[in-house]
Amino acid sequence: MSALAALERVAALPGVPVAVDEARDACTRLRWHPALRRRSDAARAEAGLRAVRSSAALAGARFPLDLVRDVARGVATFPPDAAGRTAQGVLRAHAEAETLPDGWERTPLQLLARLHVVAAAGLVPDHALGRPRSADETPGEGADLLTASGAILPAPDAADLPGRLAALADVLSAPASVPALVVAGLVQAEVMTLRPFVAGNGVVARALCRAVVVRRGLDPTGVAVWEAGLLAAGPPYPLALAGYGQGSAEGVAGWLVFFARAVVDGAAEGGHVADAVLTGRLRSGPYPG
Repeated sequence: MSALAALERVAALPGVPVAVDEARDACTRLRWHPALRRRSDAARAEAGLRAVRSSAALAGARFPLDLVRDVARGVATFPPDAAGRTAQGVLRAHAEAETLPDGWERTPLQLLARLHVVAAAGLVPDHALGRPRSADETPGEGADLLTASGAILPAPDAADLPGRLAALADVLSAPASVPALVVAGLVQAEVMTLRPFVAGNGVVARALCRAVVVRRGLDPTGVAVWEAGLLAAGPPYPLALAGYGQGSAEGVAGWLVFFARAVVDGAAEGGHVADAVLTGRLRSGPYPG
């Protein structure tokens, strides 16, 4: 079966077409918010701060939004510990995803490496930055990926990484006929469950997913804060990922439906951001990059 045929089958799984439509409709409504006609940059900047804060919290680095905002403005720093370095990596990965050059989809594995370099700097040895883990290395993440039976979802063997990464590249280069929600959801789940690096996989997965959501037109404004939807979901987030990782059609569909709900909730969060922009209630200027 060709990669395109496989993606079309996934897009047609029970519940997925409806979820795709709901996510697309929510992002379309957000796109027409009055604030995005004249102040889309400010709204996107604030949404980016909230995305960074949420993704960092999902990686175990919980900091107030005000601190994230001040760090982004250059008037504060994160603590010099693992949590602070993680949050700084999320900030860098988000900025990288926001400034990708045209045609980045043609070199997806290089992009994955670039995102890991900026996300994991200071967290892993320099020789591990941007490099898939080797046979004697295990990822330091994934203990929360529990299957329905309560077992931890094991990471694939390092020997399987080249083939799985090649398949990921096929997903990223899928034609426009494949719904953006499906491509973005598969990209995030594949990196999260594949865990190609020794650390920083979740941060990389969500940064790459954001790039897909924006560049493939699901949320071209970049104002939907679906990361906040994932954070608010709590334990069902890793549970849905574990269902995907087990490889069943039900698990894949369940994850995509779950992710679509996070996008719908993230569009609502983006609406609150746009409201604040429209009424002048933002406390500071835009996030740089």
